[in-house]
Amino acid sequence: MLLLTALALGLAVPQEAAANPQIDYAGFATLTRDVRALRAKRLLPFARFQAMAATKDALVLDARSKDAFARGHIAGAVNLPLTDFTAEALAEVIGRNRDRPILIYCNNNFSNHRPPVPLKSAPLALNIQTFINLVGYGYSNIWELRDVVDFDDPKVGWVSTA
Repeated sequence: MLLLTALALGLAVPQEAAANPQIDYAGFATLTRDVRALRAKRLLPFARFQAMAATKDALVLDARSKDAFARGHIAGAVNLPLTDFTAEALAEVIGRNRDRPILIYCNNNFSNHRPPVPLKSAPLALNIQTFINLVGYGYSNIWELRDVVDFDDPKVGWVSTA
């Protein structure tokens, strides 16, 4: 409507700025669409998540902020905040083996809804972005905690400094 009004009044319509070659929304949309089927097959109930986490070479990756991780996390998890994902940072944390099993979880896997795991909007759950980003960086052996658990339950293995 604004464009039509500007044209009707003979006002100059600003040209769209040149696209930033370092930002590819269409590529992200394609990646998101392509990852959907893989992710649907990689959702694990808690018992299986724990069993896989205990296997040799498995990595439990917590992509929450460093502060949230420091206040509490699943025992054995390593932290690399999603905002710090780069090819180099991921290789440093995950190692050279791109086929290494990577298990992920986020705030929305916990029923507690209190720090350090406040509930996020479901479509914006960190698991979604983490899964998409890991695939986008070339990792394919990714597994996601499906269940909602209570971090106060000793079976969860929650390590808390708070």
